[in-house]
Amino acid sequence: MSSVVIIPTYNEKENIERIIRVVLAYPQEFHILIIDDGSPDGTAGIVKGMQNEFNGRLHIIERSGKLGLGTAYITGFKWAVSKGYDFIFEMDADFSHDPADLPRLLSACVDEGYDVAVGSRYISGVNVVNWPMGRVLMSYFASKYVHFITGLPIHDTTAGFKCYRREVLETIELDKIRFKGYAFQIEMKFTAYKCGFRIKEVPVVFVNRQLGESKMSGGIFGEAFFGVIRLKLSSLFRKYPQKKN
Repeated sequence: MSSVVIIPTYNEKENIERIIRVVLAYPQEFHILIIDDGSPDGTAGIVKGMQNEFNGRLHIIERSGKLGLGTAYITGFKWAVSKGYDFIFEMDADFSHDPADLPRLLSACVDEGYDVAVGSRYISGVNVVNWPMGRVLMSYFASKYVHFITGLPIHDTTAGFKCYRREVLETIELDKIRFKGYAFQIEMKFTAYKCGFRIKEVPVVFVNRQLGESKMSGGIFGEAFFGVIRLKLSSLFRKYPQKKN
């Protein structure tokens, strides 16, 4: 059983070495794939300088510029599937996603038989630390809005901390995933759900980054708000590939 944690980066020099060391210290033998979008702060150089130390467990794909979160993950998913990893994770570089929750997400898939495990901020109340109240409310009600429009039976529809079985990413038509920002996370969950995969929410605590700068913007929320309506409407006319029994 092999697992890889995909971490997109842009200007994460303050966090990248520490997150790599923490993740690769776990006994589950996780691998890491960094997708760096041309960080001018030298993030990629730090990663490449650590590769020999971790003997084939640390990988990097460098891209020419800021091409979007969604395309970074799609690039990583295709790479991970081609390498035959059994479980593929999404995780941020800034410790807002606690690496200690990786084994819990993996267990939901391995031990409980789910196809997708979502690190959920809202399955047991509102578990967000150090966010401004306005942003907490916007994120919480965005998830409620997505649930209302799409019928997706998930409390935290915008969560970006996830574990997939390889079969999910092999079945989803990755080239048909359209969104690049915040809405990418919604579209991936919605598509997995429409393809018949079982999704489990695992409660986590989300902690706002301590180092580096947030990549969140108003335009990202706008894409999600209007994109969800387009996503629901297009689903009415689309035939989704189904999970093989």
